[in-house]
Amino acid sequence: MDFDFILDRRLAVGGGIWTREAMATLARLGFTHVLNLQAEFDDSALAVECGITALWVPTEDDCTHKPAEFFERVAGFALAALASVEAQVYVHCAAGVHRGPLATAAILHALGFDVEAAMALITTRRLAAEFPPAYAASLHAWAQARARN
Repeated sequence: MDFDFILDRRLAVGGGIWTREAMATLARLGFTHVLNLQAEFDDSALAVECGITALWVPTEDDCTHKPAEFFERVAGFALAALASVEAQVYVHCAAGVHRGPLATAAILHALGFDVEAAMALITTRRLAAEFPPAYAASLHAWAQARARN
């Protein structure tokens, strides 16, 4: 499995889960929730088979602006999961480079991190992570809108 922990052993970001064996490995490692951003493959059935709660938010890696609803949905799922001290959340896209890190940054922001600090932490721990300009701008816009509310 290709992933990196971002917050201790509670939140990780990585690449796709393509097989039941890979999902079973995540379950053995203690992951309780999977947030799948890849449009390419829905791994929800694999998660259910392994006793993992999953949310599929199919998102194209098109380097275009992402709407506030995207950020609210991914952050809401993760925050609800992380309310349990036993929960471990795995966030992923196909390669763990764009969409997964973007969603992870939104989760960190919802947990209280500044957007820039969230992106810096992710790129420090997940060396392959990148934040294309449109993704970073949409994350900032969402964070600013949340601050106004």
